[in-house]
Amino acid sequence: MGARALPAALLLGVVTGCAAEQEPKEPAAGAKSTATGKSTAGAPAGAVAKGGSIGGKGSACVLPVAFDLASGWSPEAVRIDAEFGALKHGPVTLVCEIDAKPAGNIGYLRVWTGGAGATDPRAALEAFVAEESKSNKDVAYTKTTVGGFAAAEVTYLNTDEFLDAPKKERALAFAAPRGLVVLHLGGMDSEEHEQMLPAYELAKKSVHGV
Repeated sequence: MGARALPAALLLGVVTGCAAEQEPKEPAAGAKSTATGKSTAGAPAGAVAKGGSIGGKGSACVLPVAFDLASGWSPEAVRIDAEFGALKHGPVTLVCEIDAKPAGNIGYLRVWTGGAGATDPRAALEAFVAEESKSNKDVAYTKTTVGGFAAAEVTYLNTDEFLDAPKKERALAFAAPRGLVVLHLGGMDSEEHEQMLPAYELAKKSVHGV
């Protein structure tokens, strides 16, 4: 799938924390989406099937690292829009969107990247969250490692006034040799967010250098 321009609607939606999402396609008869965490034949509840990887040379989004995608999730590179330019949050720029709709959920795992000079994931994550959502509560940061890289993770409740109700979100930042990476998981609401967590965890645990 080729790169696409960043539309004005996405610019507005991401900045306010309430990007418009379309209804997902109905899954094929007799099939259940593993991205929702529901049981599938031979797989326990909460498991998610691998559906390829992203980040390496020749993939839909070339990134500083690579990681696995949940089955059915569809990646697409985000290129600079001629009118609006690039969408930046703190030290990172939006470069890839991984759409959950084909797998039965409403939301995205978005990938943001920055220069190799940024070495403090926590500071980068704080700057990212401050711009991603202007009104948050229950913000909790955790120091961790991902794929051998120093990392920081945050969970929070987006309480933006434009939302119908507060919703859960989370993001992960880590400094790889080829650049800073932020993975952000939102969702239409908290229920969708929870259903998409297995796909986020699959990406997180499979991060590796390229």
